[in-house]
Amino acid sequence: MSSATILVIVFALVFDFLNGVHDSSNIVATMISSRALKPRVALGMTALANFVGPFIFGVAVANTIGHEVVAAKSININVLIAALTSAILWNILTWALGFPSSSSHALIGGLIGAVVIRSGWNVIEIPGIEKILLALFLSPLIGLIFGYVILKLILWVSWKASPKINKTFNRTQIFTAIALALSHGTNDAQKTMGVITLALITDGFLEVFAVPTWVVLICATMIALGTAVGGNKLIKTLGGKFYKIRPVDGLASQLSSAIVILGASLVGGPVSTTQVISSAIMGVGAGERLNKVRWGVAREIATAWLLTIPATALTAAGIYWALSQITF
Repeated sequence: MSSATILVIVFALVFDFLNGVHDSSNIVATMISSRALKPRVALGMTALANFVGPFIFGVAVANTIGHEVVAAKSININVLIAALTSAILWNILTWALGFPSSSSHALIGGLIGAVVIRSGWNVIEIPGIEKILLALFLSPLIGLIFGYVILKLILWVSWKASPKINKTFNRTQIFTAIALALSHGTNDAQKTMGVITLALITDGFLEVFAVPTWVVLICATMIALGTAVGGNKLIKTLGGKFYKIRPVDGLASQLSSAIVILGASLVGGPVSTTQVISSAIMGVGAGERLNKVRWGVAREIATAWLLTIPATALTAAGIYWALSQITF
């Protein structure tokens, strides 16, 4: 294995770790805000579930990233380093600003930008990009609808219950949070697995695209560690700025998010956990009343989402050009 490939693996694991830091807030924010669990307990529990997820539900998303974004012949080590560096820089920037942006968008944008500057637009796999963008952009809408509908169903089932039912809602969130963390580990860790496997093929270490077990292990470990560290700024954004989260809100948003993300993972659709959970939270709030949601905060986050792909694509293109002047 060449030193350049080892460098790609290191960068990929840093990206995976930051992805865990970013998305840990998505998983535990509503649980913490509704006081179902203390922050450290919630983060530790979800970190373990994140680690287990890829071993249970397979690597369909990794195969999508490896086969369906760009033509394999257009990939080289510089492309992967540029894409990962761009995604890492974007994650650090949005983490510092407290914006729950999409690590998935950042990685896809980075790959596209680096490949286009190297080989032109003709190497982009249009059917695959359409599938990925469809998953990325439809999943928040589905999350919004599911959040709205599931809240209505929960309220309908429990409308005669006493306030003591909030204890049940809080306890139930433990199970929905585990399901959400399993789905997150299944979807997000696989994106890094796909990149590392591409690097191994480019280096000649592998002949065909098949994710090695040791790649699954290290990627699952890094996203679990990032989740355990957590991101307090993002937890505050998702857990309080949209509206005050109640136990029933936390339960409905976690359940709807888990269904959407796990469903996408099983069919190989790389989705943004950030987008799905944020949209589910908004859907749950709108399910009670439209003016409950602070839509101004939602617009700010939506702006960050829209900027992610073009910003990371341009950054990756610039990084690739600089790297291309260096011979590995």
